[in-house]
Amino acid sequence: MNSTFVLIVLLFLLVVLLGFVFWPGKGIVPRMLLARKEKSRAHLEDVLKHAYDCQYRSVACTVESIAGILQTSIGNASQLVTRLESMGLLERDGSALHLTSDGTSYALRIIRIHRLWERYLADETSVREADWHRYAERQEHLLSPADANALAARLSNPQVDPHGDPIPTATGEIPIVPGRLLTALEEGEFGRVVHIEDEPPEIYAQLVAEGLYPGLQLQMIQRRPDYVRFEAEGEEVLLATPLARQVSVTLIPEERRKRGPFATLTAVESGRAVVVTAISRACRGQQRRRIMDLGIVPGTRVTPELDSLTGNPRAYLVRGTLVALRKEQTDQIFVEPDAGVA
Repeated sequence: MNSTFVLIVLLFLLVVLLGFVFWPGKGIVPRMLLARKEKSRAHLEDVLKHAYDCQYRSVACTVESIAGILQTSIGNASQLVTRLESMGLLERDGSALHLTSDGTSYALRIIRIHRLWERYLADETSVREADWHRYAERQEHLLSPADANALAARLSNPQVDPHGDPIPTATGEIPIVPGRLLTALEEGEFGRVVHIEDEPPEIYAQLVAEGLYPGLQLQMIQRRPDYVRFEAEGEEVLLATPLARQVSVTLIPEERRKRGPFATLTAVESGRAVVVTAISRACRGQQRRRIMDLGIVPGTRVTPELDSLTGNPRAYLVRGTLVALRKEQTDQIFVEPDAGVA
């Protein structure tokens, strides 16, 4: 009797164990196989993205360049290329690889999701700018076209991502983003940044550290073969030419330039009333909403009232109420003297 009971218990435990390991959709083995399949699909999609980027920049896409971008062996890269060829998404021309029309459509679908997700992170979350690309790289392989369309609708169908790159439409069309390289701006001319190249990440990090972002207004002061020097938001910036070539701008006509100097609320003396002219487009997501919820919008009259012992934060009179703002916030609020104050 006891041996029969033990046998039944052992059989039950065996069935539970087998179910835990092999249960369709939830067992260890099916989940491992699914993860392996998704990883393989992500690699194929990364190859298509790379091929499109090469096509866009008019450089050769090769098995070697794919191996480099995926940080894998030439053999693995060659296998991925062979699979994409069999799927009708990639074709060879000697050593060069080109997307087919179906491959281009697929690549644009992935790029659309990536750039929409970066726009979402910038506008709707407090995720650090340095992490946008990494998070979007993950989501681009998970969201369906229907999910992407829903996200686009939620964001009011933006045309560009936070870096100024055009977001493909649901039908695969690429909005035209006007602009020329920062290095083409003449001395004395005003420009507005419309695009910052976000790859490689190391170069992008340097540009962000200099305070550059799409929407930034600047004036070219000096242009030399090896560097450019310009003013932006009250600061002079010196960029080596290779870095400056990663930034695109549009020329701002005189009548459309920001009024007054590049003054921020941080520099205003205590007791001096000013009027908000703009909030920096670098101020995004929850930070931007908090500032606007405090009533700080273009046209608002603001007066610095009280300094803390360290000077940060500082108290400002806004619409009859004292509010505390930190320097990193007031650095992004542009102002001009209140014309109604002598």
